[in-house]
Amino acid sequence: MTYSPRLPESDLTRHSRLREQGSLDRADLDAILDAGFVCHLGVIVDGRPLVVPTVYGRDERQLYVHGSVASRSLAADSPVCVTVTHVDGLVLARSVFEHGVNYRSAMIHGVPRKVTDPAEKLEGLRRLTEHATPGQWDYARRPSRKELAATTLLALSLEEASVKIRTGAPDDGDGPDAELGLWAGTLPLTSAWGAPEPDPLLAPDLAAPAHIARREGTRHG
Repeated sequence: MTYSPRLPESDLTRHSRLREQGSLDRADLDAILDAGFVCHLGVIVDGRPLVVPTVYGRDERQLYVHGSVASRSLAADSPVCVTVTHVDGLVLARSVFEHGVNYRSAMIHGVPRKVTDPAEKLEGLRRLTEHATPGQWDYARRPSRKELAATTLLALSLEEASVKIRTGAPDDGDGPDAELGLWAGTLPLTSAWGAPEPDPLLAPDLAAPAHIARREGTRHG
C-alpha cells in the first residue's frame, strides 16, 4: 500500500491553535518518531485516564508498543492517544508571557489492535528492540515461546497523527518590549549517550559490543 507524503486531517488532528507550528508532512512525523524511543500512551482504564510511558518501535504503517499480558493499559479495541515530544530548548523572551519552548511533537490517535500472528509479533518486537538499540536483536538472546506468551504487543496505525514543531527566536523582538533593554534568546537543550557501564557481574574482560560502544558521545534526539 502506498501512503501519501501528506498526513490526512481529521477532527482530532486538525490544528486549531498555533497553526503555523503544525505540519502535515509525513516525513516530519517519521523524523520525530525516529529521534526518540519513549512515548506516552494515554488510555482510559476503569473510567479513569491513565498515561503510561513506554518504549516503542515502528514500521512505515504502524507504531508498536508492548508490555505484560497483565497490564490493564494494553487493552486493544479502545481509543488511545500516543505522544512523542522532544524539547530542543527554552525560548526566553523579554516578557514572561512570551516565553516558550522549541520542540518537536507528534500525537497519534486510533484504536490499536493486539498482534496475535506469531511472525508479526516477533517482527514487531524486533523493530521495537532495534529502534532503541540498533544491533541488539542479533546480539542478545531472542524471546522464548514462554516469554512471547507473557508479552502483549499492540499495533497502532500512523494514519491519524498530528505534528507540531516550534523553532527559532522569541516573537517579541519587534514589539514594545524590545525597548526594555533585556536579554532575549534561546537556551538550547541537547542530550548525548554516555560511556557504557558494565554489569558488575560481568567477566572483567568482556567488553561492550561495537553497536553499543560506538554510541558513546553521540547525540540523542
